[in-house]
Amino acid sequence: MKRRHVMGGALAWLAAPPAVRAQGDKDPLGSSQWEDIRREFLGQAPVVFDERVQVRGPAFAEDPMAVPVSVSALGLSDVKQIAVIVDRNPIRKVLDFHPQLALPALSFRFKLEQASPVRAAVRTGDGVWHVGGTWVESTGGGCTVPGVTRSDGSWASTLGQVSGALFESPLDAQATRLRLRVMHPMDTGLVAGVPAFYINRLAVLDEGGRELLLFNGHEPLSENPVLSFELPGRVQGALRVRGSDNNGNRFDAAIGRRLLP
Repeated sequence: MKRRHVMGGALAWLAAPPAVRAQGDKDPLGSSQWEDIRREFLGQAPVVFDERVQVRGPAFAEDPMAVPVSVSALGLSDVKQIAVIVDRNPIRKVLDFHPQLALPALSFRFKLEQASPVRAAVRTGDGVWHVGGTWVESTGGGCTVPGVTRSDGSWASTLGQVSGALFESPLDAQATRLRLRVMHPMDTGLVAGVPAFYINRLAVLDEGGRELLLFNGHEPLSENPVLSFELPGRVQGALRVRGSDNNGNRFDAAIGRRLLP
C-alpha cells in the first residue's frame, strides 16, 4: 500500500501479532507505581495483563514533548474503553478512547516527564480490564516546559483548527484509517503562570450524525495532537469532527470522504 503523509508527526502502524493467552495479574514491567495506578484508575474491577493489548513506542524518547505511541486491542472482542496511563508522569492519564463503532486501535503522541512504563488498559463488556504496556526511556521534562506555540504566542491564531484525511487501513483491507490534527497548545498546568488548557472531548460522526467514536483527552497529549483511528468498512460520506476543550472552546469540522492512497 502506498501512503502519502498530509501532516507531520503521524506514526506508521505496525500490525499487531496474533492474539495469545492472558498473562495473569503480575505486572510484567515490575513498576512500583502499579498498585497505586490500579486502585486509582481501574478500581475494584478484575484486571489481567494480556499480550493481546499491544502498546508500541520508541525504546528512547528523542523528543519528550511528542512521544509516538500506537495501541491495538484487535485481539479482544466487545471493547468498551481504552485508557492510556503513564506510571511516572506527574499527570498519569493521557486519554480515554471509546471505540463505539470504530476498531479498538489508535495512535497518538504524548508528553513524557521521565523514563516510565506506558500502559493501555482495555475494558471489555464483561467489566474486565486487559492491560498491556511498554517501557520508554527518556531524558525527561516533557510535562513541565511550554510548547512551541505557547512560547511564541502563535497558538491563539490557530486554536481549534482541524485537518484530516482518510486512508486505506493497513490493518484491514475493508477498513478506513482516519488521521486528524487538532491545533491546540495542550498546556499541562505544570508550567509557572500557564494554567491547564487541553482538549477534553472529541467525537467523530458519520454523515447521518451517528457517533462513531468518542475520545477524551487529558493534559499529557502532545501539542497540536495528531490522532489516528480505524473505521470499519469504506467511508461512504463526509465525516464530522466535533470537540471541546476544558475552557469551553468548541470546534466543528467536516472531513471529506476521499481516500488517499
